[in-house]
Amino acid sequence: MKTSSRSTATPRRPPEIRVPFPLTAAAFTANFDRFAVGPVLVTVAATLRVPLASVVALAGGYALAYGLSQPLWGVLSDRVGRLRVIRAALSLATVAGIASALAPNLTALVVLRVVTGFAFGAVVPSSLSFVGDTVAAARRQGALADLMAALGLGSGLAALFAGTVADWLSWRLVFAVPALAAATAVLALRGTPEPSRAATGGVASQLTAVARSRFLYVVVALGVVEGAVLLGGLTFVAPALEHRGLSGAAAGAVTALYGAGTLAFTRAVKALMRRVPAHGLATIGGGFVAAGYATAAAVPRVWAYALMATLLGAGWAFLHSTLQAWATSVVPEARGTAVSFYVAALFVGSALGAALGGAAAEHSGFGALFGVAAVMTVPLTVAVAIGRHRFTARKEDALPAPPHSGGQSQQRTYQQG
Repeated sequence: MKTSSRSTATPRRPPEIRVPFPLTAAAFTANFDRFAVGPVLVTVAATLRVPLASVVALAGGYALAYGLSQPLWGVLSDRVGRLRVIRAALSLATVAGIASALAPNLTALVVLRVVTGFAFGAVVPSSLSFVGDTVAAARRQGALADLMAALGLGSGLAALFAGTVADWLSWRLVFAVPALAAATAVLALRGTPEPSRAATGGVASQLTAVARSRFLYVVVALGVVEGAVLLGGLTFVAPALEHRGLSGAAAGAVTALYGAGTLAFTRAVKALMRRVPAHGLATIGGGFVAAGYATAAAVPRVWAYALMATLLGAGWAFLHSTLQAWATSVVPEARGTAVSFYVAALFVGSALGAALGGAAAEHSGFGALFGVAAVMTVPLTVAVAIGRHRFTARKEDALPAPPHSGGQSQQRTYQQG
């Protein structure tokens, strides 16, 4: 008797979900532009003959515009589509980026960088919402880890490129190159299909759904602190290295270790996410961040700053990915709007961190700056771990009781969703 091939065939693993390459390239470009500013602050200050504390407004203003634009982009992406918003925003970023490269003075440059930040602010959160629309909750953090790998590569190459180009050629090219890349991404995204989305109703219903989510308030509050601690502190890695005597190119190369750390440790996140719950991943990430800042505060040497940059990348991969995946799950019926509020909080916090650290940087107080960041990382990590654990438990309590042992896999799905 012939055995049916259907009964003997080995079950296939579901195919790995990948973010479309043009979307990944757009997110890479947005992150590249955002992280290119840190390594050129000292060079811009010297070229335009203005104080470093004034030039820090380039980073703070960009981050603030990036963050405050999020609710607008989030509502629009829920209404008209993720990719339509991304293409329109990239077009605006192209114009503003080229104009930044031609800015005649600091005032014009700050204004144009604010516009650029406003435009690029649409890309990453809309990409996150795209992943939320197309990838099941159980596998979402893995797909987000792939996207974060591209973001980490963008941030690392931005630091290396910006420091080298500003030191050897002109800081103006640092703003022109991502603008041209944004124009290329607009063309590449024309063939990417728009994902289907749940019906959202009117804008009022979107905002009502978001306002009723208690956990979103928690995620937003944590995003502010995370932005101040992680992104705000990262802004001063290159200036701290240049204070130690490194050139802009060398400082950019060392700061690029942040991107390398993010790229490497996102692989570790994907390997561990099936065995370690989300709050455990957040705890690991917070430990990396605290250790990096503490080392740089205690030992102000180049090697310590290099270690700090690497560990900040590791922390970003573990801690931020946990908050990021959480943000995509709290209000699935208005995902774009919910994610936009989290990202807004993240970059408002980044702007606050850059502004608060500017005075210390102006007086070369980098040790105190990194020491404060190390201390602030501890309550941030505890709050993320506890909040994420309670969210997971609440989602599991809402599930019907499993009829048999299959509940274990279901629990794992919600832990990572």
